[in-house]
Amino acid sequence: MHRPGPGYLFRKRGPLLSVSVEEERDLARRSQAGDREASDRLLRAHLAFIVSIARKYRRYGVPMNDLVQEGSIGLLHAIRKFDPSAGARLSTYARWWVRAAIQDHVVRSWSLVRIGTTAAQKAMFFHLRRKMAEIRGGPDSVTGNPMTEERLRPVARKFGVPLKEAMALARRAAEKDRSLNQRVRADDPAEWGDRLADERESPEDAVAGASADRFRRGLVAKALKSLSGRERAIIAGRFMADTRRTRGAIAADLGISRERVRQLEISALDKLRRLLGRKGLEAI
Repeated sequence: MHRPGPGYLFRKRGPLLSVSVEEERDLARRSQAGDREASDRLLRAHLAFIVSIARKYRRYGVPMNDLVQEGSIGLLHAIRKFDPSAGARLSTYARWWVRAAIQDHVVRSWSLVRIGTTAAQKAMFFHLRRKMAEIRGGPDSVTGNPMTEERLRPVARKFGVPLKEAMALARRAAEKDRSLNQRVRADDPAEWGDRLADERESPEDAVAGASADRFRRGLVAKALKSLSGRERAIIAGRFMADTRRTRGAIAADLGISRERVRQLEISALDKLRRLLGRKGLEAI
C-alpha cells in the first residue's frame, strides 16, 4: 500500500470516478495485493467523500489541501483493513479512518504554542486556558498571567503534578495570548487570533476532545478486530459514522434483513462490552 505524497490528489487525480459495488470490491482486493493503480482509482472514486469530511475541519487553520491529503491516507489505511466479502461499501467502513487521520493532523498542526506531550499535560493546559478566560472575564480581570500560585495549587492537585510544573505550563498558556495579538505578517492587518475557530467551539476544547476521542477509539478499533466483517460494518454504520445509519439502509448494503442487522448489532455490542466494559463502549 503506497502513501501519497504532498498534494498528490490535487496534482494527479484526473476526473472523478464512480465505481460499482463489484468494481469497488475488485479494486480493494487488487489494492490489498499491492496494485497501486487500483489504490489510485479508489482514491479518485472517494475524493468527494474525503472532501466532505475535511470541510468540517477547515476552521482550525489547516489548509484544505492538507486535510484532504491526510484524509486520503486514512482511506488507504481503511482499504488495507477492508473486507470486500463483508458486503458493506468502502465509504461506510472508511469513514472513521478518514476522520481520525484528519483529526490527528489537526492536532499535530496546532503549534501556536508547544503544549505538553502527555495526555495529562494537554488536559491541564486546556484547563488552564479555560480558567484564565474565566478570570479575565470576571471582576478581577487582569492582563498577562492571572494564575497565581494560590490559584494553581488546586490545579496541580487536580492533575497530580508538582506545583512547579503547573506554574511553568501556566506561563506557556499565558504567552499564547500575546502571540495571538501579533500580526500574521508585517503587511497584513490580520492577527493570529483571527484564525482561530468560531465561537461555537474553542480550538482548545476541540483538540482536547479529539485527543481523548482518539485514545478511546483506539481501544475500540482493537476490539473491533474480534468481530466478523458484517458486525464491523454494522457497528461502523450505527455508531461510528458522522450521520447514524438506519438498520434498513445497512440491511440493503449487506443484502440481509433489517431484523438480522438488529440481531448482529446486539451480538456485536455484547462482544465489545465483554472486551471493553461500559467505559470502552462510550467511545462509540
